Parts: sequence; structure tokens; C-alpha cells
Amino acid sequence: MEPILFRYRGRDLCAVDIAFVRATIAAHYAGGRSFIAQVLCEQWAWRQPNGAYKGFAARDLLLRLEEAGHVTLPPRKAVKNNRAEPRFDRIPRYAESPLSGRVGDHPPPRIMEVSGTERYLWDYLVHHYHYLGRPRLVGEHLKQLVFIEGQVVGCLGWASAAWKSAPRERWIGWSLAQKRARLPLVTNNVRFLLLPWVRVEHLASKVLALSARGLSTAWAARYGHPVVLAETFVDLGRFRGTCYRAANWQSLGTTRGHAKRGNAYHRHGVAKALYVYPLHRAFRETLTAP
Repeated sequence: MEPILFRYRGRDLCAVDIAFVRATIAAHYAGGRSFIAQVLCEQWAWRQPNGAYKGFAARDLLLRLEEAGHVTLPPRKAVKNNRAEPRFDRIPRYAESPLSGRVGDHPPPRIMEVSGTERYLWDYLVHHYHYLGRPRLVGEHLKQLVFIEGQVVGCLGWASAAWKSAPRERWIGWSLAQKRARLPLVTNNVRFLLLPWVRVEHLASKVLALSARGLSTAWAARYGHPVVLAETFVDLGRFRGTCYRAANWQSLGTTRGHAKRGNAYHRHGVAKALYVYPLHRAFRETLTAP
């Protein structure tokens, strides 16, 4: 076995792989970075579960290889856009009527998948009212708005699962090969927000349960495959995970306080609790299938 020189999103590159990437860059240097990434996807049959090529991942891989000194890419055809992140100063139309009481005092909440003009509303609310702000979601993801009688009361964001999580791997019983093949069947609840003027008891756990109930179907409709397990990471310095436990999510322990930046992990010292929620009865059999 040749030694692994570079690892990216579970893809191990040895000397012959990096030599192939260099040859591909040389052969298509004039075509530019995006074209080279497309060629790599085609040559490696590097596809998403819905059949589309992993173009973004291939472009990011090329950048990481260049950062590590393994390859030299052609100059960018367009100047990199370094504009500041959007501030979302334009206020969309939505009601800020205070809601209180218990969840049974109000009509059932309704979950709506975000599309069209609702995208700005989701971005605006999460940017201004979630302590982490608006995430930059790439790859497969879903954004959802929560309504009670036509009034928006919250937001949820679901995205690709974390690549590395030792407690999750042990709990599922994953080998590395199984994780590489089945990770797209796991989704991460990257944002959950109830707006600050909404103080309805047990609403959070109710919303989590409703969202989880239709999540796999919504995912399959958009991306051509289901998800069978949900996960989330709770900042223990801010929260106790009460709503997740009330919605029957299971705690698998705490992280060691590391986060991925680029292609490496860095310690930030913030312990987070890992919670999981099966979306299908046979989730473990599905995730560990050959």
C-alpha cells in the first residue's frame, strides 16, 4: 500500500493520485480551475448521491492541494470576490406579535421548506437572531421556516453531516469504508431558532418532532435519496439540550473541542454535546450495509 499523502473528505490521495492531478492540471491548464475540477470529477466518477458531479468539492480539493504545496493551479480567470458578508439591512415583511402560553393554546405549527422569496426571510432572521449568525451552506441542505397561523416563529437549517465524530462512529458501528459510502444518509441540524418574542412552552420540541417527521421525504424529493439519521451539536456553554431530549433525541456524549478549518482540525476548546435522532427504523442496517 502506498502511503497516504493527503486526505480530503474521506478521500485518500497517495503519490500516484497526486501525480494524476498534476497531469490533469497540465493537460487542461488553459481551461481554468473549474474545468480542471470537472475533468477530475469525470475521471474519478466523483458524484453526489443524486448523480450530479461534486464540482464544489473538486474545486475545494484543488485549492487545498495547492495550499499544501502539492500542485500549482492556473491563475483565476475572475478576480476573487472579497466583499464583506451581506448585512441583511433590508427588513422583510413579517409579524413580531408576542406569543406565549403553552403549545396546546395555539394552532399546530406548520413547517415550510424555504424557496424563492422566503430565502431572504430565513437568511435575515438567522443572521440577526441566531447567536452563530447565518451559515454558509454548500452541498445538500434544506432551510425551513416555522409558522403558527401565518406568523413566522422560527427557522431550521439542515445540512451535510460532520465528517468526523468518534462517538457517532462507535454508536453506529461504522467502518471507515461504510462511513465514506453512507455519510450522505446522515444530516446535521446546523441551525434551530425560535424568535425571541415567541415564548411558547414546549414549542421547540414540538417543532423538532414535526421537522424530523417529514425530513427524509423532503430530502429525497430534492436530492434523490433519503436521510435516515439526524445529528446536532449543542454548545454546552449556552444550552443544555433540553428541547432535543424532550423530542426524544439521544445524547452520545461530548466532543473534544475541535473544529475543521480548511483541511485540518484546530482546537477551540468549546465542548459540545452530540445528539442523534433516527429517521427510519432500519437506520443502522442501512448505514452499515456493505
